[in-house]
This record gives sequence, structure tokens and C-alpha cells, in this order.
Amino acid sequence: MHNLLDPLSLSAVALDVLAVQRGSVQGLEARQRLRLAHVLDAALRGSRLYREHWPRGATAATPLAALPMVSRGQLMGSFADWVTDPQLELAALRAFTADPQRIAEPWLGRYLVWESSGTSGEPGIFVQDAQAMAVYDALEALRRAPPQALRRWFDPWYLSERSAFIGATSGHFASYVSFRRLCALNPWLAASMRSFSIQQPLAELVCALNDFAPTVLATYPTVASVLADEAEQGRLRIAPREIWLGGETLGAAARAHITEALGGAVRCSYGASEFLSMAWECAHGQLHLNADWVILEPVDERFRPVPAGQPSCSVLLTNLANRVQPLVRCDLGDQVTLHAEPCACGSPLPALTVQGRQDEPLVMAGRDGQPVTLLPMAVSTVLEEEAGVFDFHLRQQDAHTLVLRLGLQGADGQAALARCSAALEAFAAAQGVERLRVRGQLGQAMPRGRSGKACRIVACATPRKVPGAAAMPGATDGGQPAR
Repeated sequence: MHNLLDPLSLSAVALDVLAVQRGSVQGLEARQRLRLAHVLDAALRGSRLYREHWPRGATAATPLAALPMVSRGQLMGSFADWVTDPQLELAALRAFTADPQRIAEPWLGRYLVWESSGTSGEPGIFVQDAQAMAVYDALEALRRAPPQALRRWFDPWYLSERSAFIGATSGHFASYVSFRRLCALNPWLAASMRSFSIQQPLAELVCALNDFAPTVLATYPTVASVLADEAEQGRLRIAPREIWLGGETLGAAARAHITEALGGAVRCSYGASEFLSMAWECAHGQLHLNADWVILEPVDERFRPVPAGQPSCSVLLTNLANRVQPLVRCDLGDQVTLHAEPCACGSPLPALTVQGRQDEPLVMAGRDGQPVTLLPMAVSTVLEEEAGVFDFHLRQQDAHTLVLRLGLQGADGQAALARCSAALEAFAAAQGVERLRVRGQLGQAMPRGRSGKACRIVACATPRKVPGAAAMPGATDGGQPAR
């Protein structure tokens, strides 16, 4: 199975995915019950963590609500007892994901591995086999709502397009691993698929995109907003037909700005390291949960069920595709609202609203008197990958100053602060920022947003103090999210 492609599994899952689209809610629920029983059975047979954590006498028929929840910290802290394949050793996987040269390389010849970005304060390692990848591939290919449906029927994997992925390309993150795997599976399409790092200076990124002229753009909302600004100024000259956004909350104002400036149809998604393709946006603008392969349980602050139509404090995820590393009632920390009413598009898949991350672009003073925008995903990648810090709060004080809050104290805190300051200053200098100052605050609790995730990067309330700068449209407003 080269790069974990099993054609027979993919064909079977794809046919089932199409059948659900045309089926009933009852048929969807039957699939969910059957797959849940298989996952619970795999967990009971192969995972000592779940056998010891679940109530005595639990079986594959035990109602999901009767099982205790788990956190990412619990799972990662007992990794050897969690996974069902004893050959999966955490130390070896950590070493593997520390090597950027091995991104998307199959592990042990039969697993795809990615790491979480650590936005919940607890980084993780996630392992997928060929069956799980067949599910993700089918959902990605067949559950989008493209603007040209007939064209996509003949080209569901977008093989005739020029696709640009703009994101964090220095680590084994799920979206980039998936992109690299797709390129490896289709080497003859290498010229029409290209990745771009969000850590490169904006002027270089704009020039590279102009040269490539993508027809499909996949990135984060804040990146797309900055690119929309560049297009309005005449520096970015691309005409994408489709713009896929995820990873952050997309406000209504930002969506309108991106659509008008870049001209493509915006499509949002919701996914996580725990399940790559949880929801895609339909033609009516609603996110639809892939409930035939993933279960989400909205809960309140005491982890009690929240009824449809009400926003949750967090949500528990159960992955019905992965039996190698079972995820059963895992706390994601996202705030979601499951809609009580069916969507007008007619899909039997439930609609939901997600409150995603709302990190903000930082508009700083440049050396030539012009503003320089530091993208939040690029800044967080610098702190995570270069400084090894995942739990932080970065607030812009003025056009030259950032205030970095860390929970660490003492010598460890001072060392982490020094690493972060050096990494941020080097990154900002490469972007053209003039005299960046980083002020540290140690031993501080991290502020959390309503979704339960850390609000990690906050811009000035009045970034217009920077000559020529303007507030990012929709940086903090609510609206249709994409994670």
C-alpha cells in the first residue's frame, strides 16, 4: 500500500459515502451504531487504557453516554496502553515527527502519522492506517459543495486544477501531511500542486502565488484576509475559482472581503487532528457533520449533554474510522451548536455551528515606514516549532512591542522566554519589522475563549496607529467558523 492507499477500501467507502448522501436519517444512524460497536470492540480487545478506564462489564453494546470521557493529556500520558498495536512506540514517533524530511512518509510501512499543533496546550501524535485514510479520502473528495457540481463529478479529487496550500510546512501537521501524501500519490501532478509556507515574508508569498496562478487556494481565514488586502492593492494578481478555508473562525465581514477581493467561491471546513474531515460546508452555507464516521457530543462545563440548538462549553469526539488509536469520547474543547432543524439542502447529515480559533493578525511597523503584517498561524508556528512552547498568550502592545505571557516560572520560564524572544525577533526581522520588542510575563494563567481553547494571539485594539495600516476585516467578529 504505497502511501497508505488501499483502492478496494477507498472504493467501498466512497460508494457508502455517496449512498448516505441520498439516504435517510435512519440509515445514517444505523451505520453509526454498527461502526461504534466495532470501535468499542477494538478498544476493549486491544487498548489496556480503555479496559481499565471503562466500567467493569463494559461491552461493544454499552451505550456511549455510559462511558467516561478522556482528555488528550490522559491518552498521551498512557500512549503505550492506548494504542492497539504494540509496535507504536511514543519515543520513536516523537523522533519521527521531529524530522521534517520525513513528512508524509509511511511509518512501519503501514501508518500515516501527524502531530497536533498544541493549540489546546497538549500536543499529540496521531496514527492512521489505510482504512482510516480511505475514510478521510472519501469524505474529502465527495462531501464538498463545489460551485461546479457536474465538473466535480468527473474530477472529484481536483486533479485538473492548480492547487495551492498555504500553511505551516515545517512540521508533521495533518493538513500538510495530507497534502504531501496526495502529491506522492500523484507525482505526475507535481507541477499543478504546490505548498507555500506562511512563515515566508508576505512579499515573497505574493510573488510566488502570482507566478503559480492557483485555481484552488487552501489556507486559513486570516491568511486569506491578508491576501485579499494584497489583491485590493493590486500586488496579488490571481483568480482562484475556489477558496478552501479552515483552522480559524471566519467572520461574515472577512468572508465578504475575501470573496470580493479574490473572486473565488469560499468553502469552509471543520476538522481536527483527532478526525481530519469532520464537516464541510454545503451550498446553503451550513457545515454538515460527517456523522456516519464521527460522533460529536456537545457538553456543558460539567460535561453534561447540551440539547440541540444550544451552544456547548466543549464537545466529546468519537472517531469511528480509527481502530489503531481509538478515540472514544475525547474532549476537544471546541464550542459547537448542533442544529435542531434539517438543512434546506436536504442532506441527512446534521448541521452544526462551530466557534473556532480567533487569533488575530499583528500589524507592526516596518523598516521602510510601511506596515508589516505577521500572520497568527506563522507566529504560533515559530513559537511551537522553534521555541518549543505551546501554551502562551501573545498580545500586541504597540507597533513595535509584543507582550508574551507564559505559565512557566523560575529558571524554566526564563529559558522559555529567552527562546521565544529570540525566535520572534528573528522571524519579525526577516519579515521586515523594525525594532521588535518582546516583554515577558511569567507564571500567568492563559486566558481562554468561549470555545475553551487559549486565545493565543491578540492584536492592538487600534492598529491604525501604524502608518498606512488598517484593521483586519472580520478579525474578531462572529460568523460561520472553520477550524
